[in-house]
Amino acid sequence: MKLLKYDVFFSICQTPVDGFTPPEKVMLQNFFDQAILADELGAGCAWVAETHLSCQVQKRNPSAVIPHFEGEIGLNTDLLQLAHVLFARTKQIHIGSAIRNIQCNGGPIAHAEAIKMFMSLHDLGLSRGGPLWSEKETRRLEIGFAAGRFPFSNLPYGVAPRNELERAAWPALRGLVFQEATEIFLRLLKGDILGSKNIRPKILKRSHFRSDEDWARVSGLAVAGAASDGIEIPPFWKFDPVGVIPFEAPMGNLRLTIGAHDAATQDFANTILPVGVFNLSITPDAQIEETHSRMKGTYHKAAWGGSTGQWSRSLMPRTVLVFIDENRARAEANAQKAIATYWKAVEGTLDPAKVAQAVDNAIVGTPDEVAEKMSAKYHQDDRLMLWFDFNNHDNEAVKNSMRLFFEKSVPHIRGRK
Repeated sequence: MKLLKYDVFFSICQTPVDGFTPPEKVMLQNFFDQAILADELGAGCAWVAETHLSCQVQKRNPSAVIPHFEGEIGLNTDLLQLAHVLFARTKQIHIGSAIRNIQCNGGPIAHAEAIKMFMSLHDLGLSRGGPLWSEKETRRLEIGFAAGRFPFSNLPYGVAPRNELERAAWPALRGLVFQEATEIFLRLLKGDILGSKNIRPKILKRSHFRSDEDWARVSGLAVAGAASDGIEIPPFWKFDPVGVIPFEAPMGNLRLTIGAHDAATQDFANTILPVGVFNLSITPDAQIEETHSRMKGTYHKAAWGGSTGQWSRSLMPRTVLVFIDENRARAEANAQKAIATYWKAVEGTLDPAKVAQAVDNAIVGTPDEVAEKMSAKYHQDDRLMLWFDFNNHDNEAVKNSMRLFFEKSVPHIRGRK
């Protein structure tokens, strides 16, 4: 039986569409309107993009990474605040971050502390609306976490090269810095008491670099003889032992997912706690299957945070662009236009090959065609993050797409008639 799991992804992306950019208040109103509908339609989880610091302001700097993008890639800067509001206005949907940057806004200690406080409040069942403490909370907070999409979000918090050696090594070093943040974050969520001296050291080795030339350039900057067995990099978060409160925070409704494509980082996270893995709609099928195969062996076996200790395909959510309409030609035209406009906004130029690939990876068509394509493309146990608001500010059109999918496509997906 086909048992695909359907979540919804919300970008809250404030960028011009057909020359119109909604004000922030309207963007947030549209989000809540759509998320509440997703709950009513039976979606499993509302995944919300999380972004930090203005994309518009960073364009003024010489180091701008998305100089052509107009507006803000996302308006949600704190999933925890948003989740309290949304839980109070919905009945069954889970809520997740896609993806929370644990390196900025105070770093991994601050994020662990904020999440433990959230879980303590969430467990009280206040969002149920009944008498105080009357109902047990069963809905999950799904924390997707990563290193941050853009360097300008991390730079004000000191997550950047600190000397000449680190500047030369940064393409390789930044992954080890994220592993350091991951260890601190996960161990504090787990309840450990630790300081920076208790964290695994970061050792740069030849294997971290793409070429002998890159390694030679970096090792030449190290203290004489230090590079023979590797170069140890001092901690980015230096602190005496701390304990994160509330110590008794109930973690049964917390699920963790890492936004890192590096297999070593995925596996390292799972030496500490059970952690799922994000993958994008454009990730090659071979890589998807390799990840599932590997995670069966490396997924943490502890029954923590609601985990059974067994890997399942639903622990790797996959984003899916959905362009659905009763009229096939209109669905195809909407897909072509939205994707082309987005890539031009991000890169400043239009790459027809990239647009074509993105359209091919999207699910486009009438409700029946969408059902057939999903049945053919995905494994019966896959978990999909359906993206309906991609480059679309028409709130009613987005909600209509959601209704078409859940009310007409889902019942016709193979095994679900």
